[in-house]
Amino acid sequence: MEDDPDLRYVFRVSLIVAGFRVREAADGYMALAALEDSMPDAIVLDLGLPRVSGFIVLDEIAARDDTAGLAVVVVTGLDVDERQNTTYLHKPVEPNRLVHTVRGALRRRSSGLSTA
Repeated sequence: MEDDPDLRYVFRVSLIVAGFRVREAADGYMALAALEDSMPDAIVLDLGLPRVSGFIVLDEIAARDDTAGLAVVVVTGLDVDERQNTTYLHKPVEPNRLVHTVRGALRRRSSGLSTA
């Protein structure tokens, strides 16, 4: 979930080449609507989304029973207080680092380990 179309394209292609199936959302409203359609294994989330901010999306993911355990990788250019059980990457992010980080978040989620 990234509002910058060029960056969203780079992230999408990198994840697809790495073997992931990817759905994308350009804003927080679309991201929350997508969660109603089908549950992903992981979410890559920008906090500076339009319409509904990534902060609200992150709060909603954490609050819902069906999404609270999702692997979330926040990719942001903002200086934020990092939440437990969420992985953070600070922009700019190299595509290979994103792929590696998403894989690690999925491994931690499946093994029950938390992230800080």
